[in-house]
Amino acid sequence: MEKRKLLVFFLVSFFAIPALGQQETLISGKVESGGFGGPALKFTHLNGEFGLFMGGRGGWIINHSFSLGGGWYFLSNEVNANPPNEDLDLRMNYGGLILEYIFQPQKITHFSVSVLFGVGGVSLYDRSGGNGVPEDNSTSYFVAEPGFSFIVNVANNFRINLGASYRYISGVDLAGIKEENLRGISANLTLKFGEF
Repeated sequence: MEKRKLLVFFLVSFFAIPALGQQETLISGKVESGGFGGPALKFTHLNGEFGLFMGGRGGWIINHSFSLGGGWYFLSNEVNANPPNEDLDLRMNYGGLILEYIFQPQKITHFSVSVLFGVGGVSLYDRSGGNGVPEDNSTSYFVAEPGFSFIVNVANNFRINLGASYRYISGVDLAGIKEENLRGISANLTLKFGEF
């Protein structure tokens, strides 16, 4: 009786274990990896004025087509926060996880779609050195930024991304600053250096 149970156990194991190894996956076959990093600029309209975000992004590239990475950007120019007080400026930054899908990466010119999910912060700054800043002068927020890019393969290890994105912001709690004044379309320039 025990020998029969043992035989059945081995037969089931013999056929079941190989079947367990045959899994369906999103990425099948040989997986090729690469990576990149580089500086980025975002030209936008912010609180009724021109805004320039500077920063950088990087990522892990899977099979030349899918990128999983991140980026961080900060407002680099003076943007007036409250028109009645000309000395009060915005300080703003944001960043997070970036997912990107690249179409036909082997072509000299091609395009991609991406989305950033993350967080940021905005604060008020009195550039005159006075006491014009309210007591609660900073807040954090959630940001989601979908976009697309036109890509040029300049060299084996260098790409230029030109594109546009929409910055959606939620959760701002700052006196005199409305979320819709911080949301908007950006024109983007990213230089990518790496293994593609």
